[in-house]
Amino acid sequence: MKSKLLVHLASVLFVTAIALLLLAVSGAGVRKQDHASGTLRDMPDLSFVDFSNPFQKALALDAMNVFFPGQFDKNSELVASLADAQEKQFRDKIQRSNNEERLSWSRWWTILGMYAKFLAVYVVVMLLTYYGVQTMGVWRFCREKNRSASAGRPSGAWPLRTIKKTILLIGSFILFCPAYVIAYSLRTELNTDTVFFMVFLCVISNGLLMVYANKFYAFLVAESRKGYVDTALVKNLNNAYGRAQSGGISLKAICAPFKRFDGHVFGHIFRNARFQYLSTIKEQASFLITGMIITEMALNLHGYLNYELLRQMLYGNLDIVVVMLLGIFYTVKGTEIFTDYLVHREELKYENK
Repeated sequence: MKSKLLVHLASVLFVTAIALLLLAVSGAGVRKQDHASGTLRDMPDLSFVDFSNPFQKALALDAMNVFFPGQFDKNSELVASLADAQEKQFRDKIQRSNNEERLSWSRWWTILGMYAKFLAVYVVVMLLTYYGVQTMGVWRFCREKNRSASAGRPSGAWPLRTIKKTILLIGSFILFCPAYVIAYSLRTELNTDTVFFMVFLCVISNGLLMVYANKFYAFLVAESRKGYVDTALVKNLNNAYGRAQSGGISLKAICAPFKRFDGHVFGHIFRNARFQYLSTIKEQASFLITGMIITEMALNLHGYLNYELLRQMLYGNLDIVVVMLLGIFYTVKGTEIFTDYLVHREELKYENK
């Protein structure tokens, strides 16, 4: 564990150093640009001339021909370049008047508030996804086990089976649906400019829940085929999965926040599968942040970190972008450290046993 912490710490220090270097380069680049603009105005100083006015432009050319005789073509090119520079400077001033920002103390506090909101949504969505992945995986596993155990028995009426399959199909479609499709579908019907709706959309959309629920189900299936399960069955450990069966797994146990299946062979299967699933939280964090970016853009949520990040990237405010990216990096790295800690703690439990 110590070696992993050292690796994480080294990566944090390296990325932080790169970010500080980019901030320094950004500040130097702005000062260099300002210096270059001042040099252009001093060579020669014709900033008082309105080159968009044909009369003033012609007057400036006549004056330069008087001071620099014998180089009419060169003077014409210089006047044309000064006119283009003045027009470009005017356009840039209009376009960037409300967009160009520098990193100040007020901007720092604004970013910090956005980052706190981002962390709150991130943690809540991660916890809900963690719960939903295990619940859906366990429910599907018990359902398949119960179906295989009841094979050959008469099934329910076909209308009921059709309705269940239709509901599952629609639910799967929604869970795999991109966030912007759901957001645009509900935007005129519901108030989508809320944190609660964003949390809801981040959990159910972009396929995050379904992908990792299927992965957790695969872990359960793989564990159920290992030798220790056969040994437990020989020792007459409970192996009933039907909710109506004596000793079966109830819906309450499946939906419990902290799942325990004491006295059942599935308890060992679940613990081992959960141990394997813990390592996937690292990649799940990256997919979650990508989904949050898509969701914030789909909902057009102003004042949120990812939306503001893309806006500052569009405006070219490098120093603000670097600070925001550094915060997102710290979030991902913190998730990786916490995941490694959980895995290490579970490994110690297995070693003690």
